[in-house]
Amino acid sequence: MKTVLLTGATGFVGTHLSRRLLSRGWNVKAAIRSREGVARLVDSVEGHIVGPINGTTDWDNALKDVDIVIHLAARVHVMHDTSENPLEAYREVNVRGTRRLLDASVGSGVRRFIFMSSVKAVGDETPVGVPFTETDSRQPQDAYGVSKAEAEQIVLEYSSSGKIETTVLRPPMVYGPGVKANFWRLMRAVDAGLPLPFKSVRNKRSMVYVQNLVDAVMACCEHPAACGQVFFVADDRPLATSELIQELARALGKRPRLVPAPLPVLRGAARVVGMTAEMDRLIGSLVVSTDKIKSELGWRPPWSVSEGILDTVNWYRIARDKVELGDK
Repeated sequence: MKTVLLTGATGFVGTHLSRRLLSRGWNVKAAIRSREGVARLVDSVEGHIVGPINGTTDWDNALKDVDIVIHLAARVHVMHDTSENPLEAYREVNVRGTRRLLDASVGSGVRRFIFMSSVKAVGDETPVGVPFTETDSRQPQDAYGVSKAEAEQIVLEYSSSGKIETTVLRPPMVYGPGVKANFWRLMRAVDAGLPLPFKSVRNKRSMVYVQNLVDAVMACCEHPAACGQVFFVADDRPLATSELIQELARALGKRPRLVPAPLPVLRGAARVVGMTAEMDRLIGSLVVSTDKIKSELGWRPPWSVSEGILDTVNWYRIARDKVELGDK
């Protein structure tokens, strides 16, 4: 039985990944920040309290007898960051914390280290029809992206030095049961029948259904060719915002209320209410190529976009009803 140490095990992706690892017969250890996190772990996952993840975290106990580390935990992207020095706040967790875990993993004899990065390590937008590939240079546009790009470089340096096998995964937006933030708000808007001004938007955006992402992580754990590699991972079909709304409406049994609006008007309205970044995500394009992971590992996303959205909507209905009943 192989043993994996999973950071971020109580998060959105970590919860799904914990279940998949257990179903494959893996022994799963979880690094958690505090005792309160134990209650949120999937059954049969062994929790180890490590405290805050940074440049001084003590990993020795958690890493005992571990074969593979999957590092999901991070200071995640914050749309309106109020930190006095956002870049340093990201670096403390995402860069120095990752280096500390790598050093401890090497010292404990861990064989492989899977690092969950982000498309934002490369950039925020692509021209229509020109997807990001793994050969593109890193040009992050915000503090979160910078921290992920710097952490990627460290992870790959450890692999090239022969200290440990490493793999970097770069997902775009992840959706599925448990999703929050913009995807949840969009589902609520479609469910409520609100008019949405995206009929004229001709963008394309890659997404990844959480179970497809989990499947790619499993492939990187088990495939020898994953060592020292960087992979974009996404669903097979990027969607325009209008297409995403139509998919959500179909799964919800609703009629989509798409109305046209000129892009300058949408951008201007977003600036007025301080939501420029949110609007950019809805009208801009961000597409990644998955040709490399397909050719190198033979990986294909097992679930289609429509299947992923239907699963997400089925979960949303239950979660929505609990919220409306006040059962949070």
